[in-house]
Amino acid sequence: MKALSAAGLRRSLGRVSRSLERSGEPVALTLRGRTVAVLVSVRDWKERFTLQAAREERRRLVAEILADRRPSASLVDDVLAELRGR
Repeated sequence: MKALSAAGLRRSLGRVSRSLERSGEPVALTLRGRTVAVLVSVRDWKERFTLQAAREERRRLVAEILADRRPSASLVDDVLAELRGR
């Protein structure tokens, strides 16, 4: 993983953004020599966080259905609308 200081990020935000988009390699952001954040591409963020949350919600709904409990219609509608929007 590449490391970049906050000052370096300010000077080269465009280059770093293009690199993230192209290669997807995360960039560690450092401040006074210590890592304080990690920059990731939108693709990686969606795969790791957004899609993971949707999978967990689907698992919860399936478990609820299999337990013979009926999920509320609004909850099912909300989940379906969110999945269709992806």
